Amino acid sequence: MFLNSGLSSALDRISDRAADVRRAFTPGALPANGDVATNAARARFTLDPMSVQAPVGAYFIVSGDEGSRAFTRDGTFHFANGRLETEDGRPVFGRRTAGGPLEPLCVDPVDAALGRVASPSVEADGNVRYARTAIDPRTGKRTNAKVSIGRVALARFPSATALHSSDGRSFTPAQNVLPDIGLPADNTFAELAPNRREESRIDIDRSLERLKDAYIAFDALAAAETARGRFGKTVMDVVK
Repeated sequence: MFLNSGLSSALDRISDRAADVRRAFTPGALPANGDVATNAARARFTLDPMSVQAPVGAYFIVSGDEGSRAFTRDGTFHFANGRLETEDGRPVFGRRTAGGPLEPLCVDPVDAALGRVASPSVEADGNVRYARTAIDPRTGKRTNAKVSIGRVALARFPSATALHSSDGRSFTPAQNVLPDIGLPADNTFAELAPNRREESRIDIDRSLERLKDAYIAFDALAAAETARGRFGKTVMDVVK
């Protein structure tokens, strides 16, 4: 069935609104449509010591597509194969030392291989730590040492910067826009909020209302198109 431009645009609006509904359940997600955005970032308490909330206006730096960098508000981290990652599996960037290069944060490969990584946590200053458990082979004595693999980095963009996203979770700016990069609690950025899981910035009720409106608009256009086709057929029958 051939769709005219009006019906095609209406279907695009449905898809756009449905995407916002799905993003309403994605941690740290921002809406594609500003009319369904919440007024402020919301977070809920969690017992997960690897979950943190970024300061207002700041983003975590993660690996993007094809070696690029992307930015996210989702601070629900975990270790996978010794590497610090976001919930959707993107490596998280930070600095091993205050003046060091920006790089993916990883545990000591020997600790990872021997399974000596326990009780990982992310602290308010961005420090990612874990307990290194070792057993003395001669005495059998178990020892624990707190190890830091570095601090997660933060980025901030100039006001009114448009960020683009395909999933509402990770974002990229225009090619010529460069963010300010720093560390939590470094006099440039505020501290992280530990034990917090940021919720999406999408109002689910308003988002569902807009999706319903998009469906109603499509149904009205489809009905009008059907009626127009029937009228045209009737005219042709009369002419014949």
